[in-house]
Amino acid sequence: MKEYDLNRLLTSPEVVYEKINSFLTDQTIIKGPISSEEIKGHLLKAENNLRFVQENIRLNFIDWAITGCYYASYHAALSLILTKGYSSKNHLATLCVLVKEFYKNGLDKDDFQMLASFLDYEDVLFYVESKNKREDATYSTQMLFEKKEAEQLRIKAALFVAKIRGILKD
Repeated sequence: MKEYDLNRLLTSPEVVYEKINSFLTDQTIIKGPISSEEIKGHLLKAENNLRFVQENIRLNFIDWAITGCYYASYHAALSLILTKGYSSKNHLATLCVLVKEFYKNGLDKDDFQMLASFLDYEDVLFYVESKNKREDATYSTQMLFEKKEAEQLRIKAALFVAKIRGILKD
């Protein structure tokens, strides 16, 4: 997903609702009861992926470290959307639910207290950018990913997971 496409989702609630309705129709997104065990499971998976990333950086498997950063973020995102009763089988579908349920654009003053726990633009943009890096690392034959880049992504992924962990505690 390009930044333009993400901006379109963030500024066009009608586009987000249209996509979510389509995903609900084809059962890419399923609305159901909230499962605290499933929420915890995805968060544990995210934390496990962060440990995997750190070890792969140490062992110089940078492509797998980048892939792990994305999946740490993705599992954290899945845990968050489950709090609203959504489960998803698709990365774009997950992103749409995050935008619909957690992006702070368009909320009025009465919602101000809730804003502190919502994801901001940078977090959503990182989620998309890390998916693009994951695709490069997974499908490219390129082996020369920089350790510094992987370490920066690891830090961003850890902060993203920590932020979601904080939202889940509230």
